[in-house]
Amino acid sequence: MRLPRVVSIALGALASAALALFPVNASHAQTGEYVAMGDSYSSGTGAGNYTDILCTRSANAYPALWAAANPGTTFRFVACGGAQIPDVRRNQLSALSTSTTLVSISIGGNDAGFASTMLRCQLLTTLACRRAVEEGRDYVENQLPGELDALYAEIRRRAPQAKVVVLGYPYLYETGGICLSMNATKRQILKEGADVLNNVIAAAAHRAGFTFGDARPAFAGHGICASDPWIDSGNIHPTAKGHRLGYLPVLTGAIAS
Repeated sequence: MRLPRVVSIALGALASAALALFPVNASHAQTGEYVAMGDSYSSGTGAGNYTDILCTRSANAYPALWAAANPGTTFRFVACGGAQIPDVRRNQLSALSTSTTLVSISIGGNDAGFASTMLRCQLLTTLACRRAVEEGRDYVENQLPGELDALYAEIRRRAPQAKVVVLGYPYLYETGGICLSMNATKRQILKEGADVLNNVIAAAAHRAGFTFGDARPAFAGHGICASDPWIDSGNIHPTAKGHRLGYLPVLTGAIAS
């Protein structure tokens, strides 16, 4: 039955008033399936409030924060501290499906020997630090690209409809000023190594048609030895604040791009 014009106008006015009083929250409009994959920089190692101790998955990690802000989205959190590319293939890819609409992943740091490199730079000489970074660089430049290409192709095959965001790694130390735990030369060496790793990951993401989320600008001024560090100097991972103020905006911006 067609309503008289005056009634239609009145109903329209009421609907507009209702929207003004009860606006739709944009974050609640998100729907679909989000799968968060990768290593400790995605699982939230160092961020506390762990929901899975074995994989150090944290409710303070950026994937969990994004999912909490978008409750209409099904959330699958499979990132695991210490994960390398073979671990992702073996233990995490199965979480993807044709229903997956969003994927985030950080991977490659452990494959490049991140932990041993940091240990050598912290405990040994500047020369030993440089050698450790150069050894990692050889792998990053010559082997990692092909391994990432194969992994990203498998992600696309399993989740053909998904927006895929590849998150990079921040600089761990501030290179300026005094830092008692690491001399300036070592800090610069680590920064240059981070650039090589991030550039290789970004290039692989581009080849796959994925979006690269660069964490370096987001964490600028908040590395170890900064006045307001977002990286924990003990475990060399982002703190809860680093996930909330650093990684989460990077993910959110990459999704919108």
